[in-house]
Amino acid sequence: MRLIVAEDEGLLREGLSRLLVDVGYDVVATASSATELLDRARELRPDMVITDIRMPPSHTREGIEAALCLRGEVPTLAVLVLSQHVDSVGAAELLSKGAKGVGYLLKQRIMAIDPFLDAVRQVLGGGTVIDPEVVESMIRRRREDNPVDRLSPRRRETLALMAEGLSNARIAERLVVTEHAVARNISAIFDTFGLPPSADDHRRVLAVIRYLDRDLPERRR
Repeated sequence: MRLIVAEDEGLLREGLSRLLVDVGYDVVATASSATELLDRARELRPDMVITDIRMPPSHTREGIEAALCLRGEVPTLAVLVLSQHVDSVGAAELLSKGAKGVGYLLKQRIMAIDPFLDAVRQVLGGGTVIDPEVVESMIRRRREDNPVDRLSPRRRETLALMAEGLSNARIAERLVVTEHAVARNISAIFDTFGLPPSADDHRRVLAVIRYLDRDLPERRR
């Protein structure tokens, strides 16, 4: 798999690149700015882009704006965004471009190597991985007539773990329940969100988007 790592802090950029190369990934380029990321991604057509959310020159949203632009041009591009702070709106904007192959992690999370590499694998495989702290911040944000608020506490927990990218088996382990109970709760979540069965069954991804989408209107006003 061909990856590009975009990070303006040189030590972190080179450290991530070396780690990924050591475990077998092909890091075809690195970038220290959003402009450089856009240029290299368009030139090299990687399978995945890993980018900081804040990049030069203003160190605000250049990284995620570049990621949104690249996802718009190549919807199959896997994107893993790294952030120093919780930005639930940024995560929702990224997922609004399609949740398949998307990740959003806080930088403190990548200090643990195995969870970071697990996230890379999941996102490259088409999964969705959202940092637990970002998920928690979304739970605290409330909107009128929000279907998430109609879920029981256990079903909100289940949905939060779905947003982190956990499988039914891992959710069952985390909540200390059976997989059957997890499946039953997920089915109830789909019903609450009005998501009918479909041939390709993308309801899991759609449920996560519904979960995160509630932050978008506030940002766009």
